[in-house]
Amino acid sequence: MNKLEAFGFIVAQAARGDITFPTSVNAVLRLQQALDDPDCPLDEAIRLVLAEPQLAARTVALANSAAFSGGGGPPVTNVRAAVIRIGYRRLQALVASLVVRQFGSRIKDRGLRSKAEQLWEHTVHVAALAGALARRVTFVNPDTALFAGIIHEVGGFYLLSRADEFPGLLDDDTEKWGELCEDVVSLEVLKKLSVPALVADAIGELRRGWINMPPSNLLDTLLLANQYAPVPSPLGAPPAELPAHGDSALDFVLDEEMLAEIRAEAAETQAIMGGPLLV
Repeated sequence: MNKLEAFGFIVAQAARGDITFPTSVNAVLRLQQALDDPDCPLDEAIRLVLAEPQLAARTVALANSAAFSGGGGPPVTNVRAAVIRIGYRRLQALVASLVVRQFGSRIKDRGLRSKAEQLWEHTVHVAALAGALARRVTFVNPDTALFAGIIHEVGGFYLLSRADEFPGLLDDDTEKWGELCEDVVSLEVLKKLSVPALVADAIGELRRGWINMPPSNLLDTLLLANQYAPVPSPLGAPPAELPAHGDSALDFVLDEEMLAEIRAEAAETQAIMGGPLLV
């Protein structure tokens, strides 16, 4: 099977809804589905979080971060207090990060594994920046922005996980078939994960979108976060460089001081989400 046939095979499977998740992802999805129910009992949510030690640790860390502690509240030391402080929506973002990491963690090929590590590092930068930009620049819901940033490359992770079956699939691709495949697969994976339309639509427009002036919606938030992320995605073309400082319309809404504050806040959130490693 040549590369084009392999891409076609993966796209055809995705279009039929024939998308297989690792067992570890399916387990975490049960928690995601439980949290989708606003009437999910607190004790049940806590039980499910405690079943995933990494998630439990990061939930407490997030609750104690400057971004979510309300600026000087007493530190929390247990999952119950952490879940109460951050709420289900922020907890969902952490669950989503666990889903994405586990997609990448099953990749065995060394070259693909390296791409997956870079893609995860890119993802955590974008997610953390999106949350901070939402709070200070675009004024969309920061929890939604964080969640969207975490899953904005989930189609790429799925494609990398399938590339183990098709040697050379993601080698140089001058015809851009990989980008087309990733776009189609992303939409189907987002459906399978029951991602809300608002988030799925913004992710679907990322490759073709333009930043509004002033930036004011979820797509703008993701585009800015991608633009300022210091680690590019290893899949597809990198975003165009921003104009030199002082020559950009963005300077009217995002000066150097604010950008430094956004990056500092994002760095803390990024560390809580688990850093660059797919473990």
